[in-house]
Amino acid sequence: MAISNHSQVTEFILQGFSEHPNLRIPLFICFFSLYMVALIGNVLIIIVITLNSSLHSPMYFFLFNLATMDVVLTSSVLPKVLEGLLSEENIISYEGCMTQVYFIIWAGSSELLLFSVMAYDRYVAICHPLHYNTMMSKTLCNVLVAGVWLICAFNSSIHTGLTTRLSFCGPNVITHFSCEVPPLLLLSCTSTYINNVMTVLADAFYGLLNFLLILGSYGFIISSILKIQTAEGKKRAFSTCSSHLIVVSMYYISVFYAYISPVCSYNPESTKLAGVLYSLVSPTLNPLIYTLRNKEVKTALRKLFPTLRT
Repeated sequence: MAISNHSQVTEFILQGFSEHPNLRIPLFICFFSLYMVALIGNVLIIIVITLNSSLHSPMYFFLFNLATMDVVLTSSVLPKVLEGLLSEENIISYEGCMTQVYFIIWAGSSELLLFSVMAYDRYVAICHPLHYNTMMSKTLCNVLVAGVWLICAFNSSIHTGLTTRLSFCGPNVITHFSCEVPPLLLLSCTSTYINNVMTVLADAFYGLLNFLLILGSYGFIISSILKIQTAEGKKRAFSTCSSHLIVVSMYYISVFYAYISPVCSYNPESTKLAGVLYSLVSPTLNPLIYTLRNKEVKTALRKLFPTLRT
C-alpha cells in the first residue's frame, strides 16, 4: 500500500537535554540568563541606532538588521527550550514544528547573507574611502537588505514546504532541542532525496559561496591595511572590521557543524552544541562585541542612558 503524503504524526517530542536530567535546573538558569542578555542587548542596539542620527550610516543600518535577525532567531528557539527544561516531556505540535523550521532557517540564512553584505561594506569603506558615500548609497543599502530578507524567506519557504510534503508515520522523537531539518529527515517514512539535494545546494550557496565572498572581501581589506604607512592608521582601519570578523568566524563555525556536517553524518550531541552556539551564544555575544569595541555605539548609549557606564 502506498504511503499517504499526509503526515500521520500530529505532534513531535523534542528530546532537548532530557538525557541529562540532573542538569535541567542549571541549564534553565544558564539559558534563561543568556536569552535575557541576548534579547536586551539586541533590542538596545535597535533602539540606539533608531534614535541616534549619528548612527544612521550603512554600517549601523546593517547592524540594526543583524540585531533584528538575532531577536527573531533566538526567540524562535529559546522559549521552547526553556519550557522543555521545566517539563517532563517537551511536546510541540506538527504545525508549531513547521513554523519553527521556517523561522530558524529564515533568520539563520539571513544572517549568513547579511555577513557578506557587511563584509562588502567594510571593503568599500577601507579600500575605496573617497567613493564610500557614492558606492554605499541609501538606495543600494535598502535594496541589499530587502534582497537578503526576501531571498532567505523564499529559501525558507522551499525547505519548509519540502518538509511538509514528507510523511511522518512512525517515530516522533526529534533528537534536538528545536525543530530543524536534519533530525526531521531522519524521522520521515518517505524518500528525502529532494530534501537532501536542496540542503546540499543551500549549503553550497550560504556556506561555501558566501564564505568565499567574505574571504575575498577581507583579502582586499587586509591588503589595503598593510599598505597604510603608520601603525596608528593600520590599527584604526583594522578596528572598523575586527568586530565583524570575530562574529562571522564564530557564527560560521557553529553553522558548519549544525547544517553542513550533517550532510555527511548526523551526530545529535555535536549538533545540539552547535545549535546552542548559533541560536543563543552568538546572538548574546553579537551586541556585546559590537558595543564594547565601538566608541560610537558606546557614546550613543551614554547619551540615551546618562547613568550607564560602558
